Amino acid sequence: MAEFQGRNLLGPEPTYLPEETEVLARLDAGDEAVDLAAGFPASSLVWALLADEAYAEGRTVESYAYARVGYHRGLDALRRSGWRGAGPIPWEHEPNRGFLRALYALGRAAAAIGETEEVERIGKFLKESDPQAQAAIEAADRSA
Repeated sequence: MAEFQGRNLLGPEPTYLPEETEVLARLDAGDEAVDLAAGFPASSLVWALLADEAYAEGRTVESYAYARVGYHRGLDALRRSGWRGAGPIPWEHEPNRGFLRALYALGRAAAAIGETEEVERIGKFLKESDPQAQAAIEAADRSA
């Protein structure tokens, strides 16, 4: 019985993406997301940043496209990390934030273009990934 302590017996274990050390270092050094996209096309974080920039500038369709790329590249990374289509993707684990931000940005842009079914699907996925992710993303956006 002791071997089950701390294990989630009701569902899949959380998925933790690997850290994007070089991407983070380049961002910290002042590189722009648009300049990093070609060198790091698998980075959900880079695509989420591009989606946020486009959305802030009123380029909703571009934001949607960037977010969709980040979302799909994130799904690829999640699968490589053992994710099987369900289970927690914790916001607290910083490397997961790029995917969660891309997911949020996709839902936001889908709402802006009136894609109701997509908004509902993305909202459910974000909540199932981490119920606190949306509030954390919105709080970070307000403080930026």
